[in-house]
Amino acid sequence: MATDKNKSENLSVESRLNSLYKLQTVLTEIDRIKTIRGELPLEVKDLEDNLEGLRTRIANFNADIDTLRQKLAQEKEKIADSQNKIARYKEQLDNVRNNREFDLLSKEVEFQTLEIELCEKHIGEYTRNIDNRTRDIEVTEEKISDTEHVLAEKRAELEEIVNETRQDEERLRQQAKDLEPMIDARTLNAFKRIRKNARNGLGVVYIQRNACGGCFNRIPPQKQLEIKMRKKIIVCEYCGRILVDPAIAGIGE
Repeated sequence: MATDKNKSENLSVESRLNSLYKLQTVLTEIDRIKTIRGELPLEVKDLEDNLEGLRTRIANFNADIDTLRQKLAQEKEKIADSQNKIARYKEQLDNVRNNREFDLLSKEVEFQTLEIELCEKHIGEYTRNIDNRTRDIEVTEEKISDTEHVLAEKRAELEEIVNETRQDEERLRQQAKDLEPMIDARTLNAFKRIRKNARNGLGVVYIQRNACGGCFNRIPPQKQLEIKMRKKIIVCEYCGRILVDPAIAGIGE
């Protein structure tokens, strides 16, 4: 590492600029390969997330059904309990000794009858909710099936493109790796930072028609002269990109 650092620091500014522009060219080609893939990686990720969300939804529906079934069982137990009480009260009605006992037992029978009606109402609601959740599961399972089908197609399409471009991308990445030691660490880090923030991924641009090749703001003649001299690294005062003269880019005057 120390040898590479000393080597890069001993190189001339012109040599560094040449390597920097070559690096930019290689990285631009890698960006082009990524563009060929287009939105496919994002589409695949979105479909995977959507699929996960649908599966979570089914799990929630099943949890709701389990809860509703528990409530159903509880309501049925209440009905059985009320029916037992009604039978007991009716049996006691046959042996009442006065009107007061008769009225009390009759009210208990009436109350338990109302309890049964309320439980049956709840059972109806819970049953309908279970049916609704079951239909929701069926609809969601259909969506999962459709999504899995589309996802499989998108994955196959992406894999085909990746396989077609893998060798080129690996070769270019190796070229980029070989070029980095030819640039001093400070300039390289600045270049990577500029590239990351640049909308088109250009961290190094050459002068075009007396203007910055990145933001197209005019470059003063004196600064253009300094850039042609290749004695120091110069950046655009407007966009911050590193500027080189057209000759380094292989462009004639």
